Amino acid sequence: MYKKYLQKYSNDWEKEFFLESEKIKTLLCSKIKDIQHIGSTSIPGMMAKPIIDMSVLVNSINDISFFVEKLKFLDYIYQPEMSSVERIFFRKGDPTKYHLSITCSKHSFWSRQILFRNYLRKYPKFVEEYNTLKLNNIKITPKEDFDDLSRSKIYNQGKGDFVAKILKLAEKEKLVNNNFRSDK
Repeated sequence: MYKKYLQKYSNDWEKEFFLESEKIKTLLCSKIKDIQHIGSTSIPGMMAKPIIDMSVLVNSINDISFFVEKLKFLDYIYQPEMSSVERIFFRKGDPTKYHLSITCSKHSFWSRQILFRNYLRKYPKFVEEYNTLKLNNIKITPKEDFDDLSRSKIYNQGKGDFVAKILKLAEKEKLVNNNFRSDK
């Protein structure tokens, strides 16, 4: 029943990220410092909504209109209600296929996303714990929330505590182990 909303990890997600990221790089050119595949679709073994999450690192996010106007060429729609002081947020597709966050190193959004992803890639036992949490949450999610799980309070409940735990573990390891890199 939930397969439409949460799918098993697919190697295709990495390919989809690569193809879409190349389009974004071409469009935004010198504005981009880095672009990374983030979120559940970037973590092998992770169940995920089949939406490719990407983050673009730029020098500044102050000129929101520049990014809104440019990304229209790739059919990205600005989502001000899902944006914050840390990121400019976009969606693409109907149904949504891509989430795009534009951020800068002045804020911790970028480092949190990369650190979380890398830690789960390194420690798959936590992937299983996160999968279980997602499955339990989706079972109690109201039907009306299935139109947009990204906004569902019920589906997302408890994920914040899990994310905080992983980030705390990742920060400890990062401080102890200089070989733990946040870019791969």
